[in-house]
Amino acid sequence: MWRSLFGKKAVPLSGAPAVRRQKSYSAQSGYVYQYFYDGMRRLASGTEFVFTFSADRRTSHAVSVVVGDAAIAAWEQEHARTLSGNERYAIAKMALFQAFDERTTPELMKRDVQVRAADVAGILETLGLE
Repeated sequence: MWRSLFGKKAVPLSGAPAVRRQKSYSAQSGYVYQYFYDGMRRLASGTEFVFTFSADRRTSHAVSVVVGDAAIAAWEQEHARTLSGNERYAIAKMALFQAFDERTTPELMKRDVQVRAADVAGILETLGLE
């Protein structure tokens, strides 16, 4: 009981833009999503990028895109260079778009997006970052 009352608080988000800008994405699923970038936080095993999205302009939900350190390390080791913070954000944003395209309903978008090493390689290749 005491643990639930005095448990660890989540680390606050950082890196959010000074002015929130709503953006839209027309997904292959047929939905048009509006989204905001809320910021990011370090986790024990990676970085969590948090977005707020809406598919109906009335309700909004947060979704986390978790880019694991192991997924990044595999690419960095293979290419002998370190990815910048902007490149890591680009991976998260493209992974969000993939989830918008692949998940058939907005309800499924409420689950976290986990970025794997294969996702990192594919996204960076698509972006021309090799």
